[in-house]
Amino acid sequence: MTPLPFWQLLAGLVGLLVFGHFLAWWIWRAIAFSGPWLGRSISGMARRRRILHWIERRFPTTTRFASNRLAVDRFSGLPLTLMAGLAFYLLFLGGGLLEDLFEGEELTAFDQQVNAALDVLRDPTFVKLVAGITALANLETLVAITIVATGFLWADRRTQYIPGLLLTVVGSQTITYIGKYAIDRDRPDFLTFATASTPSFPSGHATGAIAVYGFIVYALARNLPGVRRRFELGYWGCALIVMIAASRAVLSVHFASDIAAGLLVGGFWLLSGFALTEYLNERKVHRGQSLD
Repeated sequence: MTPLPFWQLLAGLVGLLVFGHFLAWWIWRAIAFSGPWLGRSISGMARRRRILHWIERRFPTTTRFASNRLAVDRFSGLPLTLMAGLAFYLLFLGGGLLEDLFEGEELTAFDQQVNAALDVLRDPTFVKLVAGITALANLETLVAITIVATGFLWADRRTQYIPGLLLTVVGSQTITYIGKYAIDRDRPDFLTFATASTPSFPSGHATGAIAVYGFIVYALARNLPGVRRRFELGYWGCALIVMIAASRAVLSVHFASDIAAGLLVGGFWLLSGFALTEYLNERKVHRGQSLD
């Protein structure tokens, strides 16, 4: 398949980013407007139902446990419940992906079809641009960024973020490299100048991108004033992670399923880092209140 000209590919990339920005902002605003109204409506309906009062009298321990898990005034309530649910869902998806990899040829055929379809993007100049993007998640680059981020967090006296960052990075990379050599999947045929020596599954670049850049975006946006600022930081951070992950397939050094697995691994450890950081933040607040 003949690649498209560089200018068309670049215009398509820019157009995709602009359209994604518009769509993401529309969804963000829709959630922001409808979320509080929906929450009040559900709460009002729940209060009017007598059956809930009956359940509370009948099963006080269970009701108390459920109320604690759904409380919105502390991290150990609803936020932690949602994080734990999402983390288990990522584990479920990862398990299904492994099962498809070991037990069937459909996933392999799909990966090969995607790799062949990406030939249309492999214009030599565009591939050089993609190689620059993928270099942002090289192991050396991620280690350097993690060290710099740790230094900034220390200097800004936000040391409670450092354990979460290290947990996210070390945990995700450890599981990735264990998985690589335990599964030992061959790489796709190298169709560009890019090569790699380690096994293919999962993608270390995808894992590292979502783990390192995802946590940095979270740390920056956590206390950033203004909804629009947080949205912009979150969107462009996610766009960078997606471009890094996609670059591995365009360079033909990973299959699509390798990248999906890397994002799942990185996402799981990113949630773990979030949970640890929020726990330490909550403990710091309580400690400050007790001192007062």
